[in-house]
Amino acid sequence: MKSIKIFAPATVANLSCGFDVLGCCLDTVGDEMVISLSSKPGVRITKIEGADLPLDTKKNVAGVAVEALLANYENEIGVDIEIYKKIKAGSGIGSSAASSAGAVWAVNHLLNNPFSPHKLVEFAMEGEKLASGNAHADNVAPALLGGFTLVRSYAPLDVIKLHTPNDLVMTVIHPQIEVKTSDARSVIKQNVTLKQAIHQWGNVGGFISGLFTEDYELIGRSLEDVIIEPMRSILIPEFENVKKAAISAGALGCGISGSGPSIFALSKSITTAKNVAEVINDVYTKTGLDFDIHISKINSQGVKIIK
Repeated sequence: MKSIKIFAPATVANLSCGFDVLGCCLDTVGDEMVISLSSKPGVRITKIEGADLPLDTKKNVAGVAVEALLANYENEIGVDIEIYKKIKAGSGIGSSAASSAGAVWAVNHLLNNPFSPHKLVEFAMEGEKLASGNAHADNVAPALLGGFTLVRSYAPLDVIKLHTPNDLVMTVIHPQIEVKTSDARSVIKQNVTLKQAIHQWGNVGGFISGLFTEDYELIGRSLEDVIIEPMRSILIPEFENVKKAAISAGALGCGISGSGPSIFALSKSITTAKNVAEVINDVYTKTGLDFDIHISKINSQGVKIIK
């Protein structure tokens, strides 16, 4: 039996202006998984700690993602999966994506990498489809490729890894309430005005340009969402106050992480990111809600082997 232990990173999707197409990978928050190849064919979830998730392979995102990979592999093999969840489900920082991406990355590594990272994104998307009903790639792509990623197209799938400036640091507050991705999608209007669309795609272009030129002011003013945030922010307590506090503390920008309830703030330095953490801590302490705050540099590697 061949076995590997991995770190499956949390991710921040959408990044305000890039609904379903932009995402980035975190470095200090993530799950751990142990993946083993077995002579007994089939995929088995043998252990889950840290969350009440199904062991049934067909109902577990990691199991579904690995089955998608094995359906494209030439030999019949078995896979056993242990999951140690440290990203809470419904947190908005890619809990299902971490399991899906981590599992397919580890199996691929144990098989001597027959599939490219971009192909792994397709397999991991099957896990996302199970979790939310929509096979989106804005979380699994950065988890597998690292850094910032852009999903240029879904049909056909075309994922691009973007430049990651070294100074960027993410502060994320996770209120201990659950916002299901399916619920967060239900509040979104299916039609937007041409004026909104022009505004939004201008911000996407500005954000990507800002990453490659390391123009932090451009990155900051491009972190604006005129389409999704106005509808989803009502699901998150104190969102506007957190955003105002983060910007006043020096953050480049602030928005909803994925479908929420987590809120991200992107800063130019670790010092600013810590200052942002302090002020948003002050905002949420007054609510009486439990919450976690994470500070993380951008993880340019993605899934990692744990020694």
